[in-house]
Formats: sequence, structure tokens, C-alpha cells
Amino acid sequence: MPREARKISCSNIYHAMLRGINRQVICEEDADRRVFMMALKECKDVSGFKLHAFCLMPNHVHLLIEPAGEPLELIFKRLGVKYVGWFNRKYDRAGHLFQDRFRSENVEDNLYFMTVLRYILQNPMKAGMESQPGSYPWSSYLAYKKGIGSITDTQYAIDLFGSQEALIDYVLLGNEDTVMDEDQFDWRMRIEKAKEIMEQVSGCATVSDFQRLDRQIQKEYAVKIYLAGVSAYQIAKMTGMSKSTVERTVKKCLGESAGAVENTVLHEADGEYLWDDIVW
Repeated sequence: MPREARKISCSNIYHAMLRGINRQVICEEDADRRVFMMALKECKDVSGFKLHAFCLMPNHVHLLIEPAGEPLELIFKRLGVKYVGWFNRKYDRAGHLFQDRFRSENVEDNLYFMTVLRYILQNPMKAGMESQPGSYPWSSYLAYKKGIGSITDTQYAIDLFGSQEALIDYVLLGNEDTVMDEDQFDWRMRIEKAKEIMEQVSGCATVSDFQRLDRQIQKEYAVKIYLAGVSAYQIAKMTGMSKSTVERTVKKCLGESAGAVENTVLHEADGEYLWDDIVW
């Protein structure tokens, strides 16, 4: 069956998402995240699109994007060539990294723009990776909160809310926002696949096997299984750990790996990447 043509947004603003194939992690470490952000910035410089918000998660990325003449298909093709080629060389792998083609939905009015903006900036918090927006550095939140970075085009949203303070107050509100989500298209990982991932990561095929492991080892494996795309709920069912323990463990681990947000910019020297000022 031929693919349905994408509908054109009357506002020319889209909520787009790229996800790792089979929920694979698309950034193994912070160095990869930095290279991804530099690739995104280079694509932005070439095509001239506006980026109203982004959030780079372990196995997917959300973008609130406004193209400038160049279609989304070409933007994401260029991004894939730049980043996936680098990622494959680094990890000695071949083939696709992203799931199928990108997903997108139209953002037709200001109200939905506000909803999608908040969803994207709250994504790490709702995934249990921070207690409130701000401690996870791989999103546009700090650009809106503190003016950090250069890749996010913040003025449209700030003007829409009337002030930076009003925007942040809105983002921090509790909500039940519903937008296009990474789970909307494959809303649950089949338990057979989740068990296969657990066995590959930990060597354990049953709850009893997993419970025999040292407690600290259990937590380390839980994080790796989570990063492979298995939900905290499924991990709890398969391992005997409580869901809250899984969520706290993942949040602690990912928070530590993100580290303090430093002022850095990426450039290449003698094959190594150095940092002077943050680009996102």
C-alpha cells in the first residue's frame, strides 16, 4: 500500500519525531548527543528552518520545527546522513539507525503550539529522568528559562505568551496534554520482545533468575533494559523490582550521566571533539 502523502500545515509549523529502529538507543553517551546536536545545528544553518523546541531522549528526538522553503523530508535526510554515518563509524555498525521515516503532525494554531511546546519540554520529566524541567540539559528548556544556547528560536513562543516568565509558568503546570507521542505508533513493546532484551542484557530469562543477582547489578541492568526501549512498568513485571525503584534508578543514572550543564561549543581538532560554548 502506498504511503499517504503528508498534509501541509497551514501555519508551516510541525511537531516531528525521529525514533531509533526497534527502539534502539540513538545516542549511547553524551559525546554522541553533542555530535547529534552539532549535526542538527549544521542542518539548520543550511536549510534555514526555525527550531521552536527540541528534546533529545535516549531512543528518540522531538522537534517543534518550522521549515523555510526546504521540505521536512530533505531536512531529515540530511540529518540522517550527517549523524547516522558518524554513529555507524564510531560503533562499527551498518544500516539504518532511525525507525522508518520520521513522524510528524501539523501544528495549526497557537493553542496547539503551546500544548506541543509544553509536551516537548516536559518529556524528560514525564519519562522519570528529572523531577521538574531544568536538570536534563538535552532540550530547549534552558533556552527558554535562562537564554542558554543558540539553536532554539525562542522569540515566537515568548511573544505568544507575552513574557518569558509566563511561558515558564505554563510549562511547569501539571497537565494531561495529548499530542503525537513515540508510543502512539507502537504503543507497547510486545512482552516477548521485552523478555528477549532482558535476557540479552542480563542473561536472565525469568524473574527468579534476575532476583538472584546482586541488588546493585539488578539496578545497572534495569537502566540498560530501559535504554533499550522497555518501559519501567514492563521492567518491574519481568524483574520483580518495583516500578518506583526502576524509575528512581533510571532517573538517578541518567541525571548523573548528563552532568552539570557547561558552556561548550563543538569543533573538531585532530579527530577529537572539543567544547567551548553550548550550541543548543
